[in-house]
Amino acid sequence: MKYDNIREGRFIARLNRFVAEVELAGRAELCHVKNTGRLKELLLPGAVVLLQASGKSGRKTAYDLISVYKGRRLVNIDSQAANKVAAEYLPRIFPEIVELRAEAKYRNSRFDYYVETAVDRIFVEVKGVTLEEAGVAKFPDAPTERGVRHLLQLGQSLEEGYKAAVLFVIQMKGVKYFTPNYRTHRAFGETLREVKEKGVSVWAIDCIVTEGELRAGDAVKVVLADEADGV
Repeated sequence: MKYDNIREGRFIARLNRFVAEVELAGRAELCHVKNTGRLKELLLPGAVVLLQASGKSGRKTAYDLISVYKGRRLVNIDSQAANKVAAEYLPRIFPEIVELRAEAKYRNSRFDYYVETAVDRIFVEVKGVTLEEAGVAKFPDAPTERGVRHLLQLGQSLEEGYKAAVLFVIQMKGVKYFTPNYRTHRAFGETLREVKEKGVSVWAIDCIVTEGELRAGDAVKVVLADEADGV
């Protein structure tokens, strides 16, 4: 996906989950944070950030916070972008797609995508990844009971003849591998391992991130063992 009207600023402070203060052209501006995650390792005072002018009248904030530099690495933090990247990448995984539908209802929940080929019906849940530690991409950056519930429901769908998958979209380049963040939410990592053993596929991809674009990159190795056990 592409972004236009990009401006560079410096991060000052996060006021709440949705609003941050940034320095832009020498003055303080409020901007919308397009990610409700913690992002504590990214949104640091003085960090160089990229903002998109909304161009919409009547908004309380004139800009959206899209990306942030972590050293030389540019990390996209737009939580809505992960699903768009996934839609771009899924045909690489399933080259014979006959139907791709977003927001697919299943029982009392919705999965990000329903994929159908000539022989398979597949539910796909997408998770955007912005956390990187020592070159390793991790998810989640905060406890996510909703994420655990999605995994369990993917496992349940197998019993009804569906196939199921989780796709972790790492919104940066240059990571070594992906692993669950056991330290932050052990239940998520353990549940991910359990449903994979049942037959849920687990993939991870990185992204090519520039100031005005985010697009699917390459497959990334997935390591589901706890780091304490070694890689």
